[in-house]
Amino acid sequence: MLEYLQKGVTEEFVQYMVVAGILRIIIWLFFGYTIYSTLKLVKRENQCILPSQAWFVALPFFNIYWNFEVVRRLSDSLNNEFYDRQIEVEENPTRRSGMLFAWTFLLSNIPLPPFILVTIGLLHLVYFVTYWVKIAQHRSLLKLHIGHYGLDYKIEDKQTHEN
Repeated sequence: MLEYLQKGVTEEFVQYMVVAGILRIIIWLFFGYTIYSTLKLVKRENQCILPSQAWFVALPFFNIYWNFEVVRRLSDSLNNEFYDRQIEVEENPTRRSGMLFAWTFLLSNIPLPPFILVTIGLLHLVYFVTYWVKIAQHRSLLKLHIGHYGLDYKIEDKQTHEN
């Protein structure tokens, strides 16, 4: 197999790249699970994306496009759910950090000079973690609200809980 590679590429380097690729897909699967579990907490009528579609973020190359869809649709789904539950959060939750993540991921897949790719790669890592944490925070907020008020929350239910 090594005869097809450029000179200077060792078998050890190829092994490291394979392991790095597998680790990257595993991380994307955990990220997809966070999105999936968040969407499972959103009522069906408020979902702009099906929970099962969250797994597409782990598909290499396709996720360059799909990240933008997930950011937009997840933000809209959370916005709808928080509005229905009358939970005060910023408008379009997770959209800003998600778009920064999606754009830096897109840019990191464009062949650019190495010093630019390293900078974009570091920015992407920061925005990826930030976006993931934001999603997890909103999932925790939904879990807390569902634990307190139940799945079928209505404004009348809140008034009876308070009295």
